[in-house]
Amino acid sequence: MILFQNSVIKLDYEPSTDILQVQYPDLHGYLIPEVKHSIDTLLETVRSYDVKNLLLDSSNSTSSVNEVESREIASYLAAGLVNTRLKKLARVQSLVAEAEQRTQGNIQHIQSTLALPFMLRNFSDSDTALDWLKSEE
Repeated sequence: MILFQNSVIKLDYEPSTDILQVQYPDLHGYLIPEVKHSIDTLLETVRSYDVKNLLLDSSNSTSSVNEVESREIASYLAAGLVNTRLKKLARVQSLVAEAEQRTQGNIQHIQSTLALPFMLRNFSDSDTALDWLKSEE
């Protein structure tokens, strides 16, 4: 069921599996304020529905922001998720090698600066990611 949708993100929740699926937004300088607002909506949804499993699909996301702005957005999202009861975050990797390399650097930075209370794994496709989210692991 679609809980929220705007021009930046769509939040699709499946109550039976407690999985919230989100298409990671495109990152462009002019969109950053709206992206942050959409992340706030995502975080509020995770808290309100007490979501335990989150799928972030970055496979089709585009980015024209610099490394600092990219890290700022990723850190903003991670810091917000730390304050939820999320158990698992599955991320579907970007198809663009350069974008994926930048994201991996962001993830390493986040893991070294924040104590993430949830498991985080990267996947090359959403089916495998969903299988992991549904597992008891």
